[in-house]
Amino acid sequence: MTSYLRLTDVSKIYGTVTALSKIDLTAEKGEFVTFLGPSGSGKTTTLMIVAGFEKATTGDVMIDGRSISAMAPHERNIGIVFQNYGLFPHKTARENVYFPLQMRGQAKAQGLRKAAEMLDLVGLKDLGDRYPKEMSGGQQQRVALARALVFEPSLLLLDEPLGALDKNLREQMQIEIKRIQRALGVTTVFVTHDQSEAMSMSDRIVVFDKGRIEQAATPLDIYHRPQTKFVAGFVGESNLVEATVTDAAAGKADAAELGQCDYKPDAALKNGQAVTLLIRPEHIKLSRQPLEGRKNVRIKVDTIVNYGDNALLMGHTEKRTLRCRVLGADIVIIKEGDECHLSWLPDAVVPIAG
Repeated sequence: MTSYLRLTDVSKIYGTVTALSKIDLTAEKGEFVTFLGPSGSGKTTTLMIVAGFEKATTGDVMIDGRSISAMAPHERNIGIVFQNYGLFPHKTARENVYFPLQMRGQAKAQGLRKAAEMLDLVGLKDLGDRYPKEMSGGQQQRVALARALVFEPSLLLLDEPLGALDKNLREQMQIEIKRIQRALGVTTVFVTHDQSEAMSMSDRIVVFDKGRIEQAATPLDIYHRPQTKFVAGFVGESNLVEATVTDAAAGKADAAELGQCDYKPDAALKNGQAVTLLIRPEHIKLSRQPLEGRKNVRIKVDTIVNYGDNALLMGHTEKRTLRCRVLGADIVIIKEGDECHLSWLPDAVVPIAG
């Protein structure tokens, strides 16, 4: 089965700088795919190549089995929403949404009626006569989304469209964008550096770093089963411990900083192999005394960051710092400067090769 969107061997070179190196990725029909990574990782460059605003040095981009690499941006039937929205200040919301239909030669009466229907879908039914300056940031963002969708695009591209919104509105818009995307069934590529956006909105996440794809997987696989040390460290809070496999069959590794650590056996690992052990802070238990049946490490508490419903505790052994996330109610048993134990089960330890 051919994927709906396919990038094959896509590279982008600026002089002596390689911005993208042999990118291969796909998106299925109706899928919501997020490009996640730090600034300069290549995610926006990839998006711009799909949109046609950048030309790949090598490789090909296909939609529904047809190459679009030689097409101009306006020939690709792609809807795009940028962070700055790009609305026409002299046009009303309805006229902004109608504009792509106008450019495609659709009659004004029919086009404005379709624009009104799209504004209704994005929750702006009664605001069609307002100008952008009369609307909030969230409302402008919805107008931009309606404009990108009104002509029934083959693909929707979203380039960090929520970055200018405050936290509460951003979370609200995450839900709304996903609702609209599901309602229309449009294949969507979303670019962000915000991990929570990627985790909450995506069917699949593509993690970029230094112009390469580190991993492409579901949000749960990215979080719980990262394939590289970079993904483990970039997505979520983490404890990363260098170790050497001592008994692959039994799932045992020696970590110079923590001693022997047990993990769930992985048939791909071999004795003597160097690994990085990932232990998520929420999988670590805090206690005054060692707990039976678990790997226990004694620490001195350095910092407690309270978030209300939970707290992040940071403490150190003789050789390293560890992080533990606990429920807010439980943190009252410990204060900064105290000594305590952190413990975890083997299933909480994820070995990453290399």
